[in-house]
Amino acid sequence: MDEQGGETTDKSPLPDRLRRAWRDRLDDGQRSAVVAWASFTGTFALARAVTHWIRDGHGPSGGGMSPGGTHLHHYNLGILMLSGLGALTIRGREHHRRHPAAAAVYGAANALIVDEAALLLDLEDVYWAKQGRTSVDLAVGLIATGGLAVTGMPLWPTLVRELRR
Repeated sequence: MDEQGGETTDKSPLPDRLRRAWRDRLDDGQRSAVVAWASFTGTFALARAVTHWIRDGHGPSGGGMSPGGTHLHHYNLGILMLSGLGALTIRGREHHRRHPAAAAVYGAANALIVDEAALLLDLEDVYWAKQGRTSVDLAVGLIATGGLAVTGMPLWPTLVRELRR
């Protein structure tokens, strides 16, 4: 919309208009939240897909990474990522802390941990137990998608409008 409430006549390429909407509609904190939720959602979906793929007999034998015979769960990678991000937060420069990659690492690390939360809480490998696995997958997926929708609320109407042009 222009200042008089009419449609804009911006003829710049779509990627430029989308970048401008991203910058103009969201402040730095909101952009970080959207990146973190998008990373969480994508990583969670990918972790579920890969673990189902391995469970169905594809990929490495033994069901995942097992260097030296010890099975490494993907929550370990998430914890390592959060530890690195914490070190960056404590010691890193401001432009590193506020970089979109930091938000992406935060979201991805949390997804890897949340995906195996039952294992962490029960301290036994109940990852594939039938009781509630499907409902947990669905619930976390809906939470991730809902969080992404809410955090980007100021941006979505503009993006839809730009994509329709």
